[in-house]
Amino acid sequence: MNKEYEHITHEFGPVYDENSKVLILGSLPSVKSRQQQFYYGHPQNRFWKVLSAVLGENIGNTPDEKKNIMLKNRIALWDVIQSCDIIGSSDSTIRNVKANDISVILDAADIKAIFLNGAKAYGLFMKCCNDINERISPPAIIKLPSTSPANAAWTTQRLIEAWGEELEKYLA
Repeated sequence: MNKEYEHITHEFGPVYDENSKVLILGSLPSVKSRQQQFYYGHPQNRFWKVLSAVLGENIGNTPDEKKNIMLKNRIALWDVIQSCDIIGSSDSTIRNVKANDISVILDAADIKAIFLNGAKAYGLFMKCCNDINERISPPAIIKLPSTSPANAAWTTQRLIEAWGEELEKYLA
């Protein structure tokens, strides 16, 4: 079956408040996440499982429960991409990218580190957010292994260890 490119626009806002210390950025919401209107909605994505283990918290199931845990732990969440053309949820097909204005969060909170969830998010951030990179007194910019099920080389336990090691540095 030949799938077509679709132009999508990020339809839900970032999670953050003035107490946020860490900003986690993905590339953009998957088809499932766009349907649910919240981050990491695909049941096979290990993001929420990893954060639950790292934070030692039951994340919950609803977007509001997840938002509350993120804010309680001083974590902001958003995506690099505001709009693009894509086939399904495949990061490898992303083109014609317009980036989100990350300064909205950086101006509101004292962000100490920006974590990029996977190589694609990291590459897009470095390419599309250079003005942010030059403007900020830089929080650390850290590429973490993707929690996507496509990243089969990383077990959930390895992800928990990698993410936990970095989060611990900035949320202590």
